[in-house]
Amino acid sequence: MDESIFQPYLNSKRIFQRNREILRPSYIPDELPHRRNQINQLASILVTALRGDRPSNVLIFGKTGTGKTASVKYLGKEIKKADSEFNRIHYIYMNCEVVDTQYGALQNIGNMFIDNFNERIPFTGWSTERVYNIFREKIDEANRVVIIVLDEIDKLVYKSGDDVLYHLSRINDDLQNAKVSLIGISNDLKFTDFLDPRVKSRMGEEKMVFPPYNADQLRDILKQRAELAFFPGVIEDSVIPLCSALAAQEHGDARRALDLLRVAAEIAERYSDDIVTEAHVYKAKNKLELDCVTEAIRTLPTQSKLVLMSILLNEERNDARLTTGDVYYTYRDLAAVTGITQLTQRRVTDLISELDMLGIIHARVKSFGRGGRTKEIESSVSAIETKKVLEEDEALQSLKNYRPKNQTTLM
Repeated sequence: MDESIFQPYLNSKRIFQRNREILRPSYIPDELPHRRNQINQLASILVTALRGDRPSNVLIFGKTGTGKTASVKYLGKEIKKADSEFNRIHYIYMNCEVVDTQYGALQNIGNMFIDNFNERIPFTGWSTERVYNIFREKIDEANRVVIIVLDEIDKLVYKSGDDVLYHLSRINDDLQNAKVSLIGISNDLKFTDFLDPRVKSRMGEEKMVFPPYNADQLRDILKQRAELAFFPGVIEDSVIPLCSALAAQEHGDARRALDLLRVAAEIAERYSDDIVTEAHVYKAKNKLELDCVTEAIRTLPTQSKLVLMSILLNEERNDARLTTGDVYYTYRDLAAVTGITQLTQRRVTDLISELDMLGIIHARVKSFGRGGRTKEIESSVSAIETKKVLEEDEALQSLKNYRPKNQTTLM
């Protein structure tokens, strides 16, 4: 019988001793290094719930990967342990990047208090007022403290305004038995500028800022996780300091450091290497950066993808720097081939600026004196990889074998 295609990989040396999820940001360890002060501060606010009273609402700020979500989830586990005898505290976590509408937020939380499946609030179809009333009635059925954590709260506000926060922050006025407390987590300090003053004062009863980790703190975090995740002696001594230093350069992001270490170990395991080395870390860094750009390209609107494809096709055919006119000439052709509505040159110029802001292309304005101004454009991404991603879009399928025509430069 032929050997399975997976056999060589199954027989390769194993680097991960336990579940590799330990190196993902979603894993909450029993101890969070260098966040003891923040956890104690939050615990001193939330202890009120264990006495049956409503804790103050809290707004938590900090850049990505500074331990905000991990600390709040850790406290959720601890408060449930402390309340296990009475079971009076309901600690609810919701990511507003996933649930980003007023209806969705109320429906999502409300259904957690409805045991009978037939009575549940439907995904759509009710008025917001009706959803809020059912939500309020169900929460108020028992004497309890409900702590609602709204992670990425800024996404909810930017998408749907502050109506849901207005309802949630004043709900205690309408409750007889239950009490509701809110914890908002955001990496955007400015989102509160978009809140109604009444909501802003109610939400921000307590404010906390989580500072970025430095390289030494990141090293401690990685060391703790590495001891849990890996077999002894499979990591070169310099790997953890390198991952920490690279992540510290990028705003002290613990998620970034964990991803680097995990992907470096996965690469070593894939190549059947005995230990994880610095070379694996640099390969992981390149892979993560490529994945980040790939995801940005995959989520572009179709018109932006068409403009980017125009730039890449022109670069394949031409060594000279591209102008807006060159790109627009090809763009018109591609729009005709794909049947996509053609935009004006001015709008295409705006899309070029947006691609420049994302770092996918580099565009700089060049002046020709009285001849006017144009942009000189060049891509900042791998043409082969990017074209593969663009061709995944069904709307651009017809461009797989397209070759741009010769053209004269338009100004």
